[in-house]
Amino acid sequence: MKARSAGLQAHHEDPVQTRAWCWKVTRLDGQVFGFTSVDQDLEIDGVTYVASTGISPYAIDSKADLSVPNMQVNGLLDSTGITEADLVAGLWDGAAVENFEVNFRDLSQGVMNLATGVLGPVSAGRVAFQAELRGLMQRLQQPVGEVFTIGCQANLGDARCKVSLGAWTVTGTVTAATSARAFTDSARAEAAHYFTAGLITWTGGENEGLSMEVRLHSTGGVFELALPMPYTVAVGDTYSLVAGCRKRAIEDCKTKFNNILNFRGHPYVPGNDKVLGNAALGAA
Repeated sequence: MKARSAGLQAHHEDPVQTRAWCWKVTRLDGQVFGFTSVDQDLEIDGVTYVASTGISPYAIDSKADLSVPNMQVNGLLDSTGITEADLVAGLWDGAAVENFEVNFRDLSQGVMNLATGVLGPVSAGRVAFQAELRGLMQRLQQPVGEVFTIGCQANLGDARCKVSLGAWTVTGTVTAATSARAFTDSARAEAAHYFTAGLITWTGGENEGLSMEVRLHSTGGVFELALPMPYTVAVGDTYSLVAGCRKRAIEDCKTKFNNILNFRGHPYVPGNDKVLGNAALGAA
């Protein structure tokens, strides 16, 4: 049963109701946004819940069997709230969400909490977006533990890898750009693939503060990113770039980073090819 005040309960029993849904979204960068399904802005506990995004929520499907609640919301892309570029940049991924209901004619009646969780997949078109709210039960469906893999399961520089990234990080400036995914820094003299699978973080330009994995690094400082950046990459943009680790035992962990003692892969464990393969025939 959802908790609600006596005033809000009385309003729910009234044949004529003025209810509205509100979403409070706290992004991972700390920015807080409020949205409401009613056609007027609401001020609740210091947060303005704007109506300009045209929020249209679906019904919440919640059960008592620990299954994941199902909830989606549609809305309009708006330059002052949710933009396509921010969605593509991943700024909304994993944002904390509080969904509640109010009587927009009398906010003193308080709120009735409906659901909490984090944003799951967010898809955007030219004028609208669709978001999925993943409830707290969704975490119970996540796999726990590790599996056997050929490549290393640690990320370069994390607590298990233990490589200090300071010595493997460089800075530079874009000298030519052909798209939001491909650019050149002619000052780079490293060998090909030195930065392949590395991480670039933009320190200047329209993409400042955003990061992306490097798909391919070629001689002459030519880079291709795993995905296009949400904003234009232009000459003069500055960046910070970490050397790439393709998670291979010998080529990367041992030879490149001299860190084989912290390798977290299992290259010598027999795989499915050995399990499903035919047994070798003995001598006649």
